[in-house]
Amino acid sequence: MQPRQKIALRFDHVAFSYGQFPVLEEVTFHIHVGEFIALVGPNGSGKTTLLRLILGLEQPQKGTVSLFDQHPRESRNLIGYIPQHAIYDPTFPISVSEVVQMGRMHAFSRKKTVSDNLAVHKAMEQVEIIDLANRPYAALSGGQRRRVLVARALATEPGLLILDEPTANMDVESESRLFKTLGNLKGTTTVLIVTHDMGFVSSLTDRVLCIGDHCPTGEGRTVIQHLMGPAGNAPPDLYGGEALEVLHDTEIPGDSCTMEQTLVHLEKLQNPARRSSNE
Repeated sequence: MQPRQKIALRFDHVAFSYGQFPVLEEVTFHIHVGEFIALVGPNGSGKTTLLRLILGLEQPQKGTVSLFDQHPRESRNLIGYIPQHAIYDPTFPISVSEVVQMGRMHAFSRKKTVSDNLAVHKAMEQVEIIDLANRPYAALSGGQRRRVLVARALATEPGLLILDEPTANMDVESESRLFKTLGNLKGTTTVLIVTHDMGFVSSLTDRVLCIGDHCPTGEGRTVIQHLMGPAGNAPPDLYGGEALEVLHDTEIPGDSCTMEQTLVHLEKLQNPARRSSNE
């Protein structure tokens, strides 16, 4: 029997509405520590709302969200978050290293410790921006700025790294470097990539969750899990050079988190007689 994996993030029958407008309904899934997960869905499907629930910025009307066995507000310091759009003043004189150091800011102290300096240096090495350390942040390209924000998030030494549309405004070289970095993190840091690309995900992906289908029992959207397969027609420069195709014609429960569980579920779908006898 395989050892039970620790849960990093769990949604349990979560529902959320803005006033009378239902957004999410019956959302149930979990992510294990060290997993590389892709959350896909079209624009307007509820991805941002789900992220706000993870970050503790919104509270579900039904169900629970837990992050490392705590309420998200109590464990948000364990999250490294890279937003899709980072607003900044291009006239503000701040260097790349100073941006990364923001990831080590402490609520009650402005003093930098030895461990802070080491974490900042390590994060910059991980995303290969040591050579940019003294450059003005505003002078960088869009892809370089995104890598700096990844370094800032890594400087927090997060348990969960969330990247919202990570390849937006990225050139091919920066995208390749980013996924090289994420590949080195896989297995130790839990990674959640959020994207509107419904067709393909990185070959680093362990599981793909899809938000956008209406819950059968209501009007809100829910989250389901799809299988992935080889992507013979994916552009070669996607996701650092390798991609998997999301198989939207397969639907498996969110709690099917191992290949064994997935195969059992698929066998039941393909053999209704066996499914009925088991039930």
